[in-house]
Amino acid sequence: KMACLGNCYCCQCCCCRDGESRTPEEMTILGEIRDEDDEILPRKDYEDYQSLDYDRCINEPHVEVIEKMERNNAQKQEAVRWLMMFAIGVTVGLVGLLVDFFVRLFTQIKFSVVGASVEACGEGGCLSVSLLELLAFNLTFIFIASMVVLVQPVAAGSGIPEIKSYLNGVRIPGVVRLRTFLCKVVGVVFSVAGGLFVGKEGPMIHSGAVVGAGLPQFQSITFKSIRFDFPYFRSDRDKRDFVSAGAAAGVAAAFGAPIGGTLFSLEEGSSFWNQALTWKVLFSSMSAAFTLNFFRSGIRFNKWGSFQLPGLLNFGEFKCPDGDKSCHLWTAVDLAFFIMMGVVGGLLGALFNCMNKALAKYRMRHLHPKAKFIRVLESLLVTMVTTVVIFAASMLLGECHELPPSTASTFRAPASVLLVRSSEDTNSSVRQFFCFNRTYNDMATLLFNPQEAAIHQLFHQDGTFSPLTLALFFLIYFLLACWTYGLSVPSGLFVPSLLCGAAFGRLVANILRVRLGLDIYSGTFALIGAAAFLGGVVRMTISLTVILIESTNEITYGLPIMITLMVAKWTGDFFNRGIYDVHIQLRGVPLLEWETDVQMDKLTASDIMEPHLTYVYPHTRVQSLVSILRTTVYHAFPVVTENRQNERDFMKGNILVSNNVHYKKSSVMSRAAEQRRRCQSMKSYPSSELRNVCDEQTSAVEPTEEGVDLLQQMLDRRHAPYPNLYPDQSPSEEWTMEERFRPLSFHGLILRSQLVTLLTRGVCYAENESSATQPRLTYAQMTEDYPRYPDIHQLDLTLLNPRMIVDVTPYMNPGPYTVSPNSRISQVFNLFRTMGLRHLPVVNAEGEIVGIITRHNLTHEFLLAKLRQHHIRV
Repeated sequence: KMACLGNCYCCQCCCCRDGESRTPEEMTILGEIRDEDDEILPRKDYEDYQSLDYDRCINEPHVEVIEKMERNNAQKQEAVRWLMMFAIGVTVGLVGLLVDFFVRLFTQIKFSVVGASVEACGEGGCLSVSLLELLAFNLTFIFIASMVVLVQPVAAGSGIPEIKSYLNGVRIPGVVRLRTFLCKVVGVVFSVAGGLFVGKEGPMIHSGAVVGAGLPQFQSITFKSIRFDFPYFRSDRDKRDFVSAGAAAGVAAAFGAPIGGTLFSLEEGSSFWNQALTWKVLFSSMSAAFTLNFFRSGIRFNKWGSFQLPGLLNFGEFKCPDGDKSCHLWTAVDLAFFIMMGVVGGLLGALFNCMNKALAKYRMRHLHPKAKFIRVLESLLVTMVTTVVIFAASMLLGECHELPPSTASTFRAPASVLLVRSSEDTNSSVRQFFCFNRTYNDMATLLFNPQEAAIHQLFHQDGTFSPLTLALFFLIYFLLACWTYGLSVPSGLFVPSLLCGAAFGRLVANILRVRLGLDIYSGTFALIGAAAFLGGVVRMTISLTVILIESTNEITYGLPIMITLMVAKWTGDFFNRGIYDVHIQLRGVPLLEWETDVQMDKLTASDIMEPHLTYVYPHTRVQSLVSILRTTVYHAFPVVTENRQNERDFMKGNILVSNNVHYKKSSVMSRAAEQRRRCQSMKSYPSSELRNVCDEQTSAVEPTEEGVDLLQQMLDRRHAPYPNLYPDQSPSEEWTMEERFRPLSFHGLILRSQLVTLLTRGVCYAENESSATQPRLTYAQMTEDYPRYPDIHQLDLTLLNPRMIVDVTPYMNPGPYTVSPNSRISQVFNLFRTMGLRHLPVVNAEGEIVGIITRHNLTHEFLLAKLRQHHIRV
């Protein structure tokens, strides 16, 4: 980032929008005082979230690589890129297979032991023993899941907010590290097997993104022995593309939806997209889906190559009973009910997000500042409550219903526990707790089963679930899922939301079919209810529509699902944001939306830019560079020289005029005195390259000799050294306003990582030598330490002479994107976001830099605060 904005805070919005209330971010910018009740959440400030360098730095080492690159090398690199996409997809598929295998193994062991205990204690009245066994299993599993999160806290949750932020251009510390991946995979296995209302689909997306980020690097920070000489893809831009592919592959493995995964990465994740990336991401998603399908089908059915299990979560086949000619999945009349279900789903989703946001605030204020073990205790508390509620509801609240014919034919004995068979026959997962004479317990069937089996029950069960059971099940799942999301365990939200919504849809179908006598297909209403609630929670449209269509393998559901999701999103957006955006906002991540509001065009670039610049000269002493790097936190510095031809009318009364931007000041030092002081400083510097630019008399330009090619002179001038002005002095915080805003000719941008690399490798020259004697670094040497460049505070620079000079011009970006001070916000925002920029200099018509714009200057809260600061009616 370029400038420190102080303590900037996220917007504290309630369930309903308050157009007149000011957010803490706005009050901070405007300098207003907050009450103690509005104390900000104890979380990271904006300065803790750095931007990623998605824009390429086209400096001389990079140009040399391009000039030396032949066609064969370019084709080889493209082939390696495709190979990496395939490897990412296969790896993510194998990770999904591993997670699914252990989750099923631990779940089956738990339900087998506890189910047998319930069957044995059914007549003896020793259900407390069964409850203790279930508590022992769940608490042990969740304790392991919580402990691995203590090793890497960023592994908690679904990981989708973190990956969305990363693809938006924000660097989240540790989000794509190998240690995060290991903790995520191990944690999600035990958190799902531990009986919490969580899913493994969200963590699969995060795991896929980590695989995409790490696999093409062929090195690891966690395991330092893993380090291969692989010169490709050593930039944030290349890593972003692979992370996009990994996230899409995670969706494809979770739902068996490769097209939906590609759209998810485009809609919910990546902010910067190109046509070539679309095909590569789809290829990676297909590789993940078919790898998982191939191995699962072979292991489960011993039919290798049959491809019968496309994803970790599959909704099964929706079809009418054989021989029923009057049956239909849905009709045009049903669309009216679907729209109403979408409205209700949006309202329920908004309520869910509001409650979860309030709970997340409480955790951030009261739990996170305490010892980390408190988070483990909270996870164990939620697990204990969830286990007791599941067990008690299954035994006490269920109703007995007749078994469907297909199940009754396979029924063997009273009080038996029918577990899910490998064929995933829906009717084989019913539970008969305390129900006799070929009847089953509907509540136990939903609660005392894996969540995927419960979803199949609601979608395809031919039997009946009573309205009271469905209502109680929905209430239990709604409250416990809301309490669970945000715990310090890896946890996804897709499956709990689908299951909660499916119960809501099945309840609507029960009322319409049983109470009102309408001829409808209950499975369709359960699916639409699941889509409505999930859409109301996450507020996704295109990608979620395709994911649900691919999961059902029924294209005729496209229209009702799309309409339901649109209505649910519009309804929920009226009250608050999606659950992922809520958590991103609470963490203070400076996320950039797709576009700005029209009203923001009342502002210009000069209104939002950061005018306090810390810059370097083309030739700067080592001591100055070290001082700048150690006393600032900025990650890019303009390379400038003083524009002494534009000093006239610099001061007009009490107004400082610089590049059409006016700055008020109470007192300024004399420009003449400042000039004399700087001239003396420059004259005292014995550099052979300096010219006495302080002389009042300028030498006349010698006429050009006849016959000299003027064009050739202009081309040769490109390699001429920049004037070395004031190398003994660096910008200081103690400078006056006039010193800060004097005319500065802009030549380029250089990154902090590049300056640190130059100092680390001793790239400098003596003051009595020419800059041509300075060592030259190649592109490979400049990027060798990526992505963890050394910290300036940890470097031993005693071997460097502080009087040595560093020529930064070969390594700076001489042609970065720039904007005019009069550019409107929509133009600035579109350029910044579509180009994936990190710093956007503001340069006037004279070629002078007047400020710089970073990601923080373009956030919605900052722009809204600037509007109010300028007394513009919102």
